[in-house]
Amino acid sequence: MLETPENKPPVRILLADDEAMIRSGVRAILARHPGMEVVAEAADGQAAVELAREHHPDVALLDIQMPRLDGLAAAAQMYRDRPGAAVIMLTTFGEDEFIARALHDGASGFLLKADDPRELLNGVLAVAAGGAYLSPNVAARVISGLRAGRMANDAPPRRSLDRLTEREHDVLALLGAGLSNAEIGAKLYLVEGTVKAHVSAILSKLGVRNRVEAAIAAHEAGVVRRT
Repeated sequence: MLETPENKPPVRILLADDEAMIRSGVRAILARHPGMEVVAEAADGQAAVELAREHHPDVALLDIQMPRLDGLAAAAQMYRDRPGAAVIMLTTFGEDEFIARALHDGASGFLLKADDPRELLNGVLAVAAGGAYLSPNVAARVISGLRAGRMANDAPPRRSLDRLTEREHDVLALLGAGLSNAEIGAKLYLVEGTVKAHVSAILSKLGVRNRVEAAIAAHEAGVVRRT
């Protein structure tokens, strides 16, 4: 599991789900990690947007289907309020079309509610550090959807990695595992600026819009390097 650096303030999290039991369970999982703090909870998307404006969380964990304003619309408003806002969508099986929309809109991460609790902690830490995170189960569903054509209008088609250099392959493998530029640099003994340049080159060569789409390409190609 990714670790929070010592002496670093805890990751401040906004949790939004219309089911109180789900919120309670997620909050309990997050409480196990000393580097995380739930600063606000919401039972609907509109309340989540208002609380995000008030608390400025590092990461927003949003259920996709909520009353008043669904998670996708709430995330879109958060992006307008704070460009670059870090949002992780909490999904269930059978919501592939929503995953595609969230991907298109720029979500930083995707987790299934049925995932192992460790995936939740890994995802929050990765996104808070500026990375992108797909739980293995979500990645498998997205890739399956791409191959079956269910997400063809919203997500990038399968990409060839032939144009990438050997070092770019290495960077993509770690990017697919959810690591931030700084973490990738530490793993590959590169300065962060060099990693950033590699990431930019990867996005350009693969023709993808963001780190999440690049992560999907890494999962699809089977090159993800689990850490």
